[in-house]
Amino acid sequence: LEEAAFQLQQIFRIDISIALNILGVESMRAGHCRTGFTCFKLAADRGYSKAQFNVGLCYEHGRGTEKDLEKAALYYCHAASSCHPMAQYRYGRYLLQHSPGQHWDRLQRALTFLERAATAGITEAQAYLGVFYMRGLQAQEKRGLKYLLLAANSGDAQSRYHVGVCYEQGLGVQQNLAEALRHYREAAAAGNRHAQERLR
Repeated sequence: LEEAAFQLQQIFRIDISIALNILGVESMRAGHCRTGFTCFKLAADRGYSKAQFNVGLCYEHGRGTEKDLEKAALYYCHAASSCHPMAQYRYGRYLLQHSPGQHWDRLQRALTFLERAATAGITEAQAYLGVFYMRGLQAQEKRGLKYLLLAANSGDAQSRYHVGVCYEQGLGVQQNLAEALRHYREAAAAGNRHAQERLR
């Protein structure tokens, strides 16, 4: 009986969190940002990862609350720890951009979150990692190209342009101008200005 009661409590807690998160989304859409943030916060404090991510967004962009990047990172961290892919991307990016002196353990933690997000199919994480590995202090061009190709194949025109640069300059792949041209054309057709300029 105790086990059944505990299970019912868990289901009720999760259902309330889902309902609060939905109310938050609808409030935001209606322009009631303060109410939306309050709903997200209530659900987030119950441990609901989607709401934790939404609270992070609110703090990052100052919607319904004051802008506070540290609080945003805290909520992204909670959601990322619960395997929320977009939160993993945002938290990993935060760690890289706000690390004093780029401490090794913090860098590794950031890359772990970013790679999990990229593996989960988050195009922004794939593109970010592609550029990061290409431009890092110890460039890992093949690894960077792998992530750029993933993002390009997900429809990211900027990554498609970067793949063209890799083929043109032989970064992480054997130089191939015909292949570079193909990637530039695809990126240009998708509206990428850099690719259009490169083609000229």
